[in-house]
Amino acid sequence: MKIQVSDVTIRRALLSVSDKSGLVDLGAKLAKGGVELVSTGGTARALREAGLAVRDVSDLTGFPEMMDGRVKTLHPMVHGGLLAVRDNPEHAAAMETHDIGAIDLVVVNLYPFEATVARGAEREEIIENIDIGGPSMVRSAAKNHQFVTIVTDPADYDDLLDELAGHDGGTSLDFRRQMAAKAFAATAAYDSMISQWFAFADQGETFPEMLAVNGRRAAELRYGENPHQKAALYTPVGPHARGIAQAEQLQGKELSYNNYNDADAALELCAEFASGDPAVVIVKHANPCGVAQRGSLLEAWEEALACDSVSAFGGIVCVNVELDGPTAEAICEIFTEVVIAPSVSEEARAAFAKKKNLRLLVTGDLPDPRRGGLAVKPITGGLLVQSRDNGAIAPADLKVVTEREPTEQELKDCLFAWTVARHVKSNAIVYAKDGATAGIGAGQMNRRDSSRIAAMKAAEAAETYGWAASRTVGSAVASDAFFPFADGLLAAAEAGATAVIQPGGSIRDEEVIAAANKAGLAMVFTGMRHFRH
Repeated sequence: MKIQVSDVTIRRALLSVSDKSGLVDLGAKLAKGGVELVSTGGTARALREAGLAVRDVSDLTGFPEMMDGRVKTLHPMVHGGLLAVRDNPEHAAAMETHDIGAIDLVVVNLYPFEATVARGAEREEIIENIDIGGPSMVRSAAKNHQFVTIVTDPADYDDLLDELAGHDGGTSLDFRRQMAAKAFAATAAYDSMISQWFAFADQGETFPEMLAVNGRRAAELRYGENPHQKAALYTPVGPHARGIAQAEQLQGKELSYNNYNDADAALELCAEFASGDPAVVIVKHANPCGVAQRGSLLEAWEEALACDSVSAFGGIVCVNVELDGPTAEAICEIFTEVVIAPSVSEEARAAFAKKKNLRLLVTGDLPDPRRGGLAVKPITGGLLVQSRDNGAIAPADLKVVTEREPTEQELKDCLFAWTVARHVKSNAIVYAKDGATAGIGAGQMNRRDSSRIAAMKAAEAAETYGWAASRTVGSAVASDAFFPFADGLLAAAEAGATAVIQPGGSIRDEEVIAAANKAGLAMVFTGMRHFRH
């Protein structure tokens, strides 16, 4: 086969890897192709134990590894062989003068910094797992990809071998460019992990001067929110909480951008009920349209669905306990896009198998709703960064501001409604009764309309199911932010609510409290707002 001008024959390879999966097979096939193997430390030892001839880097440089291996490849004999522009006469003369041999292939993956941090190692060990020589070689080889091939991921070993087989022991420029791009991304992600650890864990900063954001592509999606948009799923590089992105998909079509977004909203709310009775959350367009907690999962499903069965069509369902067969059968009675559960029984799997397009996800443990971390939102020309809204209230935090105190049941309903409201897009109003949502109003430009919409949905549910009265009668109502006027509260009273939970803090609080007293409502202030935009 004729060698193309862009092809570079591999004659010498430098291998230095932390992850040794696939190493021996790669080394053996390179050696069989006549490639000289140069290596360091444990990598050289692994290759020799497999019977392969390996030249030590110290033999190449004339210097031994020193300082506990901190210094071994940081040498002109290495980086000269990587960075030399082969068709530049001055570079070629320098290589000849100093007896620097060309290195055509570098196979490097870096010290396991991420894994070291994840297992809770002490600071000294974490520092020792910051790779210096590895990234230096990677960047040198990637910069000089016109002549040098760099491979940083064991998953690319087969592609490398295929490339060599298809180019008479060489690599094409296209392949080297592809690998160089991946190599620079790898070192960038590696450095970002280190900078994040120093800023957040080691120095305790909340907003470092330079924020390094990284991610590893987990999947390319069919499209974004709309078909004309492109989309992909990325997962953070470095220690992070598991969530919807790490869920195991047991069946169904590929998840879309909107599926991921809605499923995340469902999981975040369901995590609020990680302990206690079985709970069901139904989400549509990232807003809950029904939430209930009952003695059995099937009862919770029936109560959650009853809140707004119209919106539940084509929605996302998340449960907080193992999904059982009877509940799965009931869910299958309506069109559902995604079902999420910590685990799924065999009976439930069999029920969902009849719905081949339904996406079934298993998460294992639910995420901690009180976990820390940063929320990042892009805006034109920048990023808005804030700490996660992980605020929570307990009964002792509540301040009764009306003449009438809430009953024990009203207080329970207030707290349930408040838990749901913090996951509803603002302006948010949630009616709840006996551990189930009765009506949800989301995303309106004023709070009065949210109150009315939620009450209207509850009235429609009563008509659909033939109830004697709407479930907002005798309910508690939660508002994610204060009532700026009494109109929103009065709309809730007209719907039959008897108790109110809200942050308080309006300049018209006294007017709102007076209206609550006149209507005979019990009202508590939380002192905490939960806007969600």
